[in-house]
Amino acid sequence: MVAEASSRKLEYNTNKLHKRLRRLVGTAIADYNMIEHGDRVMVCLSGGKDSYALLEILRNLQAHAPLDFELIAVNLDQKQPGFPEQVLPDYLAEIGIPFRIVEQDTYSVVKRVIAEGKTTCSLCSRLRRGVLYRVAGELGATKIALGHHRDDILETFFLNMFYGGKLKAMPPKLVSDDGRHVVIRPLAYCKEKDLATFAEIAQFPIIPCNLCGSQPNLQRQVIKEMMQTWDKKFPGRLETMFTALQNIQLSHLADTRRYDFASLRPHGVPCEDGDKAFDEVMPWIND
Repeated sequence: MVAEASSRKLEYNTNKLHKRLRRLVGTAIADYNMIEHGDRVMVCLSGGKDSYALLEILRNLQAHAPLDFELIAVNLDQKQPGFPEQVLPDYLAEIGIPFRIVEQDTYSVVKRVIAEGKTTCSLCSRLRRGVLYRVAGELGATKIALGHHRDDILETFFLNMFYGGKLKAMPPKLVSDDGRHVVIRPLAYCKEKDLATFAEIAQFPIIPCNLCGSQPNLQRQVIKEMMQTWDKKFPGRLETMFTALQNIQLSHLADTRRYDFASLRPHGVPCEDGDKAFDEVMPWIND
C-alpha cells in the first residue's frame, strides 16, 4: 500500500510539473508572439537537458495548440573528441521528428584560438550561432528556438551588469544582428530546476559538453552559484528579479541616450509611476 501511494504521488507531481512547464511555455509564446501560424521552427538541440525539454514541450504544444506550425530539430556536431554521434539521430528518429545533423569542426578553431586555461564559451557560442543562422536560411526556418530558460536570462543580466557595465539580458525574442532571423526562447519563464527534474523523469539521453572542460572559475558559474544561494535563502527572490526585467522604468535609471533627462521641466501633473515604491514600507520618510 505504501509503495502504491508513493507511486501515485510521484505520478501526480510529475503531471503537475508537465502541465506547469507547458503552461509557462505557452504563456511565453503568447506574450511575445513567438510562434505564428505557418511558422517553420528550427529547434536547436545540443543534447543537454534544456534543449531536450524545449523540443518535447514544443512537440506537445504542436499537437494540441490551435496554431499550425512545423518543427525541425538541428544539432551542430562540433567534432569534439569522444562526441557520441549516434545518440541524437537515434533519439530523433525514434520520436519521429524531422532533423538535420550539421557537422562542422568548430572545436579545433576554439582550441587553436583560445589559450589553454582561458574561457572558451564566448568564441564557441559565436561560431555555433553563425553556423545555425546559415542552416536556418538553408532550411527556410522562420523562427530559431533556443533552450535558454529563466535562470540563463537572469545570469546573463548579472554578468552584463557586474562585468560589462550594461543593463542587458537575453530577450525572449529578438532579431539577429544581420536582420535576417527571429530567435525565440520559449523556456523564458521556466526555472532550471524544474527543467532538470523534467529531464530526469523523461530520461533524455543527455550529452555533456566537454569542450569547456571543468572551468570552476567561469564568471557564469560564479553568478549561478550566487543565484542558487539566493534561491535557497530567500525563496521568491529570483521570481521578483525576473519580474523586474519586465517592468523597466527608463525615467528612473540614468541612460541619457534612452531617456531625455535634459528636457525635463516641472509640468504640474502628478506622475503615476513616480517615487512611491517605498511609501508604505517607510511611512516615516515623510514625517
